[in-house]
Amino acid sequence: MASQYTKFTPILSSWHTVLLTAAIGLFLGVVLSFVQPLEYSSTARILITQELGTVDAYTASLSVERISEDLADIVYTTSFYEKVVQAPYDIDSTYFELQENKRREQWDDMISASVSRSSGLLTVRVYHEDVDQAQEIVNSVAYVLINEGWTYTSGSNIKVQLVDEALNSRWPVRPNIPVNAFSGLVLGIIAGVGYVLIQVERVKKRHQLVHR
Repeated sequence: MASQYTKFTPILSSWHTVLLTAAIGLFLGVVLSFVQPLEYSSTARILITQELGTVDAYTASLSVERISEDLADIVYTTSFYEKVVQAPYDIDSTYFELQENKRREQWDDMISASVSRSSGLLTVRVYHEDVDQAQEIVNSVAYVLINEGWTYTSGSNIKVQLVDEALNSRWPVRPNIPVNAFSGLVLGIIAGVGYVLIQVERVKKRHQLVHR
C-alpha cells in the first residue's frame, strides 16, 4: 500500500502543474467550440410499414427494417439532396457549396438518419446555423421520403408516413460545448500527469549518472 502511494507522490506533490494543464485543456476545449459555427437541430420521425399478406411477423419485421435502412442510406445521396432542395419548401439553396464534392461533404455533415431496430421507425435530424432552415430542410426530407421513398427501394407495398413532426432544439447542439470542455479537461489532466512523470524520470536518470 505504501509503495502504491509512493508512485503517486510525485503527481500529488505537483498538483499545481496538473491543475494548470487541466485548466488550459478546459479553456482550449471551450474556445475551440466557439471557433466553429453554432448549429441548431430539427428532428422528424417517419414510420415505414409494408403489407406482405400472410408472411410471418418476424420476416415482415426484417423486411421493413431492411427497407428503412435503405432509405436511411439514400438520404445522404446527391440525387436525394436535389429532390429535397426542389421540394416545395423555403430552403435557401445559396447556403450550399457550389462545388459538387464540397456540397456532398456539407450535405453529409448536415443530415443524420438512423433506424430503430425492428420497428421501421426512421429518425431524421438536420443541423443548421438557422433553426428555421433546419426545420424547412427536415420537413422537405420527410416530404420526399413520403412521396418518392418507394422509388429508392426494391420493397413493394410500402407506406411511408410522418409520425412525429419537426422538433427544433431550443439551443445550439453542435458543437457540443460541455462534451468538448470535459474532453479538454481530461486531456489536460492526462498531459499534466504525463509531464510530471517525464520530469520525475529525468531527475532519476540525472541522479543515477551523478552517483556512478
